[in-house]
Amino acid sequence: MKIILLENIRKIGSIGEIIDVKRGFARNYLISKKKALFASKANIKEVEIIKQELNKKDQEKRSKAKLIQEKIKNKVFEIKKLSTENKELYGSVKPTEISKLIEKNLTIEINPSQIQPIKEIKSLGDFKVMINLHSEVQEQIIVKVIPQEETK
Repeated sequence: MKIILLENIRKIGSIGEIIDVKRGFARNYLISKKKALFASKANIKEVEIIKQELNKKDQEKRSKAKLIQEKIKNKVFEIKKLSTENKELYGSVKPTEISKLIEKNLTIEINPSQIQPIKEIKSLGDFKVMINLHSEVQEQIIVKVIPQEETK
């Protein structure tokens, strides 16, 4: 399915580009999140007209992402979790928890979909986590999982 991108999207394309993607990806993600339009003749003309405006919006998003990047750069976030004797966690640390942790410590709202742990967090220790703030701005933080004291 041919679509026109309304945003720069990492590994896919840039604003105004006409690309061919799978129908489900186009309908369920790109078009529903207003990141793209169907590539009809009318839409192609419309995107050409508003291309500068879209580029300005993208620049604003990038500058906001850079500000957030400066705030979270080289940060270590601690999270307490219950664990077994051999340092395994009961469950795992999910992006939603990491998002809430960042919001609580730095009052910065980061969508859980932007958070990508490099490997699954299922034990105690330090874990690297990538945060995709913009298609061109990524930052790595460290999540330190420490044992939570059990109350008996």
